[in-house]
Amino acid sequence: MFRRRESVPFAFLAEADRFRSNVAPPPRERASAGQMAGRWLLGLTIVAGLVGSLVVGMPALSTDTGSPAQQSQASQGR
Repeated sequence: MFRRRESVPFAFLAEADRFRSNVAPPPRERASAGQMAGRWLLGLTIVAGLVGSLVVGMPALSTDTGSPAQQSQASQGR
């Protein structure tokens, strides 16, 4: 492996941890009206899809306890 020939002063390493830049990052660009509308439309589409899947899936998730009792009554009546 390669070795460093010059020594690194420990004071420099300690100072590097505390260093803060005085250069501010550029301000973020504001989203245009079209971008904001697109984000809202995407969010509404996702929410509508989740609600729709719940509405379609609820009959499959529900337990129908009334059907076996009605069938047994109909078979007893015959």
